[in-house]
Amino acid sequence: MGRADPEEGQLPAPVKPPDGGWGWIVLLGCFVITGFSYAFPKAVSVYFKELMKDFHVGYSDTAWISSIMLAMLYGTGPVCSIMVNQFGCRPVMLIGGLLASSGMILASFTTNIIELYLTAGVLTGLGMALNFQPSLIMLGTYFDKRRPLANGLAAAGSPVFLSSLSPLGQVLLEKFGWRGGFLIMGGLLLNCCTCGAVMRPLDMGMKRKMEKAQDKYEAKEMLPIGGKSEEGISTIDGTKKAKKSKKKPRKGKKLLDFSIFSNRGFIIYTISKFILVLGLFVPPILLVNYAKDTGVPDTEAAFLLSIIGFIDIFARPACGMVAGLKWVRPHVAYLFSFAMLFNGLTDICSARASNYTGLVIFCVFFGISYGMVGALQFEVLMAIVGSQKFSSAIGLVLLIEAFAVLIGPPSAGRLVDALKNYEVIFYLAGSEVVLSALFLAMATYCCLNRGKEKEPPPEENPSAGGGSDTEEAESDVQEAEEHSSDNHQPAHSTDNAMVAASEEANHVAEEQSGEGGSCPEGDGEVLARDGCNTDQMVQRDSF
Repeated sequence: MGRADPEEGQLPAPVKPPDGGWGWIVLLGCFVITGFSYAFPKAVSVYFKELMKDFHVGYSDTAWISSIMLAMLYGTGPVCSIMVNQFGCRPVMLIGGLLASSGMILASFTTNIIELYLTAGVLTGLGMALNFQPSLIMLGTYFDKRRPLANGLAAAGSPVFLSSLSPLGQVLLEKFGWRGGFLIMGGLLLNCCTCGAVMRPLDMGMKRKMEKAQDKYEAKEMLPIGGKSEEGISTIDGTKKAKKSKKKPRKGKKLLDFSIFSNRGFIIYTISKFILVLGLFVPPILLVNYAKDTGVPDTEAAFLLSIIGFIDIFARPACGMVAGLKWVRPHVAYLFSFAMLFNGLTDICSARASNYTGLVIFCVFFGISYGMVGALQFEVLMAIVGSQKFSSAIGLVLLIEAFAVLIGPPSAGRLVDALKNYEVIFYLAGSEVVLSALFLAMATYCCLNRGKEKEPPPEENPSAGGGSDTEEAESDVQEAEEHSSDNHQPAHSTDNAMVAASEEANHVAEEQSGEGGSCPEGDGEVLARDGCNTDQMVQRDSF
């Protein structure tokens, strides 16, 4: 029985992540949002020299614009989680797109650096944060089997947009000045609203429609055609309503679920990610100045970042494909540990690079490892907490990462000023990344895998079918008996309700166990339809 019109009594397929279809449009929107979120704070740096001239400020003053954007992107994670849990992903993303665009448009009319902090920094940064987190949540909703690949493709938006927005910003600066460039950039950010509009939530209402169609289908399969069929359907509907009335009142959804801190895997991931961020962003920030100090010309030094970005574009989708393999996906946490270890060792080995060739080799390996880390970081988090708690988990993780972002790169800059030696900084950053990799791998093996081995296996109950849906079907059988006896219905009506509910339980159990075959023969058997053979018989007392 495939998908069909429920009105015809055929059973539709269950709702599940489509792993395609409209999900590819959602993936495209997530690609654009990720590109804007990570690349935009770096791309606005092309305007800093003009801002320094107009506002008579130093480089450190203008650099605070990008820092405030990143701080808003990471630090407002819990706020985004609360808004998504309260209003949903699409409305939050639409509001975020308007805020991001209005921030850059208002920034084009500012007259001092403080106003730039409030508009381009706070307002635009908050808008991008309200887009970035919901887009990842929607991506996890639409993809399950292909989720690692989807995360890798979405993460590739960061290097693609970085290599596009920086040259575009330079062209806009030369033709329209920094005010005109900010105004046009604000218009480009309106595309975030378009991306938010395509984030169509999966139709959860289909579940209720399919449950109703399933009841009708099973009743028509089991009961004779005529008045008894309608009577059986009404009996099943009555038992469903009686069951719902006995359930406890449903509690409201938590705005921010702190129960994820009871998940040991989440704690391990959070600690590891905090240590990782302390050193992950230091090498690319200091790379250009490090190359200049070794005697590399300015143009060739700037080209090193382009090499990292180009390699990163291909590394992220490729790593996503590898993570999606059947024999790799159950161990994706170890693949993430390997990616971090690879990145840390690259930093350590390149610390003594003294010529341009050595720096190019470093950029190639750093681009590969950096792309692997970017493709796997959110996939591992989704695998640990699941899609239901991911909205709260990512908000709390980003908040914790915000502290690491504010500690790591500034501390590295102060050490450079004090020691006048980049080699020590690369050793330190690489050691932090290696430490995070070793901690994640060892903690995952010792605390999680061994904990699972010590847990006793659950007792199997052959009659239950091994699933919660079957237990629910069994309770429907018992409640059908109670409902029928309480209302003093005729015997044939009770028998019909019992048969229909039992067939529902058998149908669910057969789907979960994957075993077919006919039901055992015995007393109390009834025909599923007029003219059906014995292979289609059902025993009422099987439960």
